[in-house]
Amino acid sequence: MEASIFLLFFLLSFYSNIHNISATIDAITTNQYIIDGETVVSSGGTFELGFFSPSGTTKRYIGIWYKQILLHVQTVVWVANREKPLTNTSSAVLKVIKPGILVLYSDKNEIIWSTNTSRSVQNPVAVLLDSGNLVLKDANDENPENFLWQSFSFPTDTLLPGMKLGKNFKTGHENYLSEWKNHNDPTPGEFSLHFELAGYPQGVIRRDTSVSARLTQRVGNNNIHKIHSVFNKDEVYYSFSLINISVLSRLVLTSNGYLQRLTWVDQTKSWNIYVSLPSNICDTYNICGAYGSCDVYTYPVCQCLDKFVPKNPQQWEKEDWSEGCVRKTPLDCFEEHVFLKYSGIKLPYSKYSQYNETMTLGCSQECLRNCSCTAYLKLDGEKGCLFWFGELIDIKKLSDRGQDIYIKMDSSGLGKN
Repeated sequence: MEASIFLLFFLLSFYSNIHNISATIDAITTNQYIIDGETVVSSGGTFELGFFSPSGTTKRYIGIWYKQILLHVQTVVWVANREKPLTNTSSAVLKVIKPGILVLYSDKNEIIWSTNTSRSVQNPVAVLLDSGNLVLKDANDENPENFLWQSFSFPTDTLLPGMKLGKNFKTGHENYLSEWKNHNDPTPGEFSLHFELAGYPQGVIRRDTSVSARLTQRVGNNNIHKIHSVFNKDEVYYSFSLINISVLSRLVLTSNGYLQRLTWVDQTKSWNIYVSLPSNICDTYNICGAYGSCDVYTYPVCQCLDKFVPKNPQQWEKEDWSEGCVRKTPLDCFEEHVFLKYSGIKLPYSKYSQYNETMTLGCSQECLRNCSCTAYLKLDGEKGCLFWFGELIDIKKLSDRGQDIYIKMDSSGLGKN
């Protein structure tokens, strides 16, 4: 009897040890899958992948969260099956199959979610890197260029260090953020963050198809983050890296359309909001109309640029600035033009702009040659010029963080007040 009890205790202990080993792996192979209750942990222990339920619901999802702060809060940074949750995970599995696909099967052996690949490998594995990137690759190939698939190319509501926001022109694939519908439903909602490519690339928050807010083109570095912007024939993207890799920091698009940069504060065991956009009324897209500039420290917040007047003075007095402003002296293509410098502003919406990096003339001369050109900018640290065509919209006073723009004016009207 005692021997039987000892054998049973030994077997239970052995099974428990095997279960714990399987729960701390950093990869899924064709022979090693995970079920609900088991997880994959990145090699440095920063991130963890597994089944989870958002607060207030019993629906189950496959997600990635910060492992090292899990005792304080579960912060999910990526979700696989965000539009198709599981309600029964008794037999659900996440596994790798040949030729190199990661698949989530339901309890009825139906495919709930899967990756895709255009190539096949002999020994496919899914590895959770310590950057939070879940990659599918050949077990013997560490070259990122050869990854079959990676979660960093399919973000949900969170941009992590090293993750790109933009478009690869070779593949046609776009990386963008889409918010959770609400705090307990990761289904994509109505807000999304894109790196808009028309004209000069810029970050925009969209509500469905309409722009609701726009990021400034000039984004500086600090002692925590280093910003990377790439603009070439192969790809256009924005990303950031951490100067101190021990810091936990992320960019999140919230369910109410706010873009927030958060940093983990270990002393308070909580996330600190470092930046939030929109931060005030002047971040509302095009609130002052064409040639109107928004300054949160003035009243009213919308003022026409110098040498411009309200297009509809009666509506402007009622704080309806939607029709914007016009030049006191309209532009005439057959008259002489000059440029006025406007300093310390958030640059106008650049969808209807053009970037010329092979200038044979100066920026002003090039803009004068085209009657449709309304303004120009000489980009800091870059070759060439940025030209605007048509009305200038979504201008905001930024003082020390602003830039200088040169707007075309009729020379005959410059003496007018």
